[in-house]
Amino acid sequence: MATSTPALALLTRQKVAHTVHSYDHDSRVQSYGEEAAQILVERLGVRPERVFKTLIVQRADRSLAVALVPVTTTLSLKAAATALATRKITLADRAAAERSSGYVFGGISPLGQRRFLPTAIDDSALGFETVLCSGGRRGLEIELDPVDLVRLTRATSAPIATR
Repeated sequence: MATSTPALALLTRQKVAHTVHSYDHDSRVQSYGEEAAQILVERLGVRPERVFKTLIVQRADRSLAVALVPVTTTLSLKAAATALATRKITLADRAAAERSSGYVFGGISPLGQRRFLPTAIDDSALGFETVLCSGGRRGLEIELDPVDLVRLTRATSAPIATR
């Protein structure tokens, strides 16, 4: 069993069905989401569009928020700003993302963050029976029903990814 993280503790506390997938993270890799997707595709035959990356963004008022998009896509800053009810967003810097979430960069989970942040998830997630997201450390992925992910993060579902 993987070492517990706040994300896993939240899922256990809320009695949410989930599957934990762990792998040895290659410290030379800089694209954590792509690494996870590649390993999950090879091991489990998971479609890479089901693997979501967690991005911490900064809104126009300098407050932070979360955006979840498939690793195969790019975040549309304009669409995400609309979904997060602000005029503009930018990616938050690494230190701010780590400080706010309580997770290390490359292992930021949308679940169990230190502080609750407004969250938007690409609406493509709802087209899958399950999706995968970071479990709170590099090399740890959680597979769960996207409806549970939306509920636990109180996310807005919107088309925020560009293909």
